[in-house]
Amino acid sequence: MKMPLLLKNADLVTQNADRAVLRGSLLVDDGRIIDIGPDLHYPDAEEIDLSGLTVIPGLIQSHIHLCQALFRNLADDLELLDWLRRYIWPLEKAHTPDSLRASARLGLHELLASGVTTVLDMGCMHHMPVVFEELDTSGIRAFCGKVLMDAGEQPYKESTAAAIADTEALIQEWHGHADGRIRYALAPRFVPTCSDALWEAVRGLSRDHGLLIHTHSSENRSEIALVEQLTGLRNIQFFVDRGLAGPELLLAHCIWLDDAEMAALADHDIKVLHCPAANLKLGSGFAPIPPMLERGITVAIGSDGAPCNNNLDIFTEMRLAALIHKPAHGVTAIRAGDVFDMATINGARALGLADQIGSLEPGKQADLTILDLHKVHASPVDNVISQIVYSAQARDVRHVMVNGRWVVREGTVLAYPDPAAIVDAALEECASLLEFIRKDSASPAN
Repeated sequence: MKMPLLLKNADLVTQNADRAVLRGSLLVDDGRIIDIGPDLHYPDAEEIDLSGLTVIPGLIQSHIHLCQALFRNLADDLELLDWLRRYIWPLEKAHTPDSLRASARLGLHELLASGVTTVLDMGCMHHMPVVFEELDTSGIRAFCGKVLMDAGEQPYKESTAAAIADTEALIQEWHGHADGRIRYALAPRFVPTCSDALWEAVRGLSRDHGLLIHTHSSENRSEIALVEQLTGLRNIQFFVDRGLAGPELLLAHCIWLDDAEMAALADHDIKVLHCPAANLKLGSGFAPIPPMLERGITVAIGSDGAPCNNNLDIFTEMRLAALIHKPAHGVTAIRAGDVFDMATINGARALGLADQIGSLEPGKQADLTILDLHKVHASPVDNVISQIVYSAQARDVRHVMVNGRWVVREGTVLAYPDPAAIVDAALEECASLLEFIRKDSASPAN
């Protein structure tokens, strides 16, 4: 039987209701935090001295695309719709099981090494068991779902019946897998690529199985114009009209909103997934995050996909989220603590797990990120939250634990201890994908 583990002499950033920060110890047993305090003594526990290190709740990436990690640096300097049509959809469509596995491993290594313990991932259309297998192997906590697309002029789509049948099979196999560490989240891509029949099926599946709905909304002005052309409604109005608006609806981006849409987000407890780097790179705009926070809207944070970022580094996202809104809204409109909430407890709230993760409190799952902040680039320090948001970097992550199980030790990702092999596989699979697309585009049928 595994012994309890006492992590001693650390700086503990709890993110509890009081946002307490203390120097002390934390006891982990059976995957959960049992006790936390300044002077704990448990003679029967294994002890690890964390002197000089900082323990924070495991970081939460609320919007990513693992299937796109392989496309990093392949689709630069384009606006959203062109970016999707010219590069992302053809590349996703071309994925094989091997290329998708290489992509998932590439992304998961980066995420775990940078202190992320929980992800909400929008998957690919085909070969999705591969992604779930890698989520299982990696040890990360994850919500994931096959991307749903059955409408639009792009060739990357499938019939409504096929999309729903495949989704139902994946739900049965993977939702609640690994003692609940892996859960299914429905993933309709966005309004222009999903039929009314598909949205109706998504609503039914969400209610029948208690699933989150993870989609994109109001990211780009051309996208909004297309939605209005197709439906006669703006994005948020569409979700309200179709009976999809509620606390289980998670919307990535939400940049271009009118007052009625902002009110609807708050009234229906719709969650917003803020992706500052992707919004900047695609030239999409600046999400009105400070006004959202004033209205009590839950805002979490995500990196989006590697080809619109070009990394999955949550420390980059936190720093950007803390900086980019100040010129328009004032320097006090968003503070380091607001942003750290987005990456921890707000991410947990968005996923419906605030009673399980997002803070260091007795009874919660032992999802921990342990940082070494005694570095030139992060010293000296007056406020540890500011230090984490404005100065810390992914390379400061020393150890990571999920469900009381180490997934990173001394900077090594235990499920993928050879990053060079992951890079080699990614390069080989990426070259194969690009060659396939080149030949396919040159075919007389195209």
